[in-house]
Amino acid sequence: MTAEQQILQSCRTIAVVGLSSNPLRPSYEVSRFMRRQGYQIIPVNPQESEVLGEKCYARLEDVPVPVDCVDVFRRPEFVPEIVDSAIAIGAKAVWLQLGISHDEAIARAEAAGLLAVQDRCLLIEYRRYFR
Repeated sequence: MTAEQQILQSCRTIAVVGLSSNPLRPSYEVSRFMRRQGYQIIPVNPQESEVLGEKCYARLEDVPVPVDCVDVFRRPEFVPEIVDSAIAIGAKAVWLQLGISHDEAIARAEAAGLLAVQDRCLLIEYRRYFR
């Protein structure tokens, strides 16, 4: 089983870092789709107060519930800090969206025992595995 499949099957609570309230942004479209599939979506973006009807948190460390997967919609230079936060909060997985890669941070996540995926879209992979 691939890391993508493991994450999609075992991670039900997804903190989306960089989730925008703009319905035209990919982060919004992907999060709305995943929520419709039964996943709990937790917005993480210091520029937003609420997205998809959910309270938005400034940082992963501010999220008051356990997070299974951290889905990242931020530029690669922000990934190491986000991965460190994901490790610190005890997340089970880190997912870097399509076009986002950071080999060093992914290696650090895997070394800490997290499942890790980069340069893949959660929505596309969901549709691939669960048609």
